[in-house]
Amino acid sequence: MARATFEGPILSGDNRFGPLRNVGYARLSQNAVIDFAATGGNGTAGYAGASTQFVNGNVVNGNVNAVVYTPSASVNPPAVTTPTADAATAIYRGVVMYVPTGSQITSITVDYITALTVTNTTLTAVSILASNGFVTSSPNYATITLGTTTVGTAGRQTTTYSAANLGNMIATPVDITAVNNQPSMSQVVFTLAIVGTGLSALSAGKFVIDLNYIQEDLTLGNKTTYPYGNVD
Repeated sequence: MARATFEGPILSGDNRFGPLRNVGYARLSQNAVIDFAATGGNGTAGYAGASTQFVNGNVVNGNVNAVVYTPSASVNPPAVTTPTADAATAIYRGVVMYVPTGSQITSITVDYITALTVTNTTLTAVSILASNGFVTSSPNYATITLGTTTVGTAGRQTTTYSAANLGNMIATPVDITAVNNQPSMSQVVFTLAIVGTGLSALSAGKFVIDLNYIQEDLTLGNKTTYPYGNVD
């Protein structure tokens, strides 16, 4: 049994007023499973996208094509970014997750289930870059390095956060401005970047990507303003 709320945040506690307020946040998560050996297309389980096409895995019945936006707090309507097309020197695939503006990212987990199979002359870097847009380097949120001269080793991967990454994760910015009466929101884009020479035929590889975050309470008030989140 589950309860859905489409405003949030989800808070729980037994004293919601004053300086001894003991309300806590529910940690939220979005999840994607992408499988480069999956044979189904858009809308099927494990669908991993294609050249220039990232996916949104946060759908019950299967992964669907996603829109990647150019992050901006002012451009309206928001501009669309097209990920770089496959080339012999780099192949990019990815997952997009949309979250409420001001969310605090608490962790990013990548489970590498099945090894990548990619034809290549030389591999120089295989990584997943977590950022607020499509990037090929210097991500806002985290770097997951799978391998340098190889496709890496399957298993739970180590996520590396720089000091700048951790600062960015405190509160996600407005990346997508409001359109059609929808709220402005943030996006988190996971870019699988395979870099080398003689690249082609990406035919296998399976990943589970988890984004964990807290939707901040924007009704808390301050030391002199009540009711410290008295919104039902």
